[in-house]
Amino acid sequence: MADKPVFRGGRNIAMKVPPHLYDATVRFYRDVIGLPVIEAPSAVFEFGACRLWIDSVDGVSQAELWLELNTDNVKAAAAHLKSAGVVRRDEIEPLPEGFEGYWISSPASIIHLVCPPGEGD
Repeated sequence: MADKPVFRGGRNIAMKVPPHLYDATVRFYRDVIGLPVIEAPSAVFEFGACRLWIDSVDGVSQAELWLELNTDNVKAAAAHLKSAGVVRRDEIEPLPEGFEGYWISSPASIIHLVCPPGEGD
């Protein structure tokens, strides 16, 4: 299929943690593991070639990992994913106005941001 999009892992990993675990989780990656801090006061760490974002999220009972998927053609990717029965999850977190991307869920309920390379940075 000529218009089948190409997907690659993006550089962003988001860890959504309950507020009562946020400070301890940030201290773990910063002080115990010693990952370099990329942004402060936000908790963004260098994680090899990736960025690990740690977000405090009300209403979650345990940590969740969210991954970034880059694609060369966002519109073709949306059509391809829809035809494969992949669930869109745009309601889970608003994206900035004009952002070319969207949220999906894998069958294992792992959230993925689908966007062009560099858009999720």
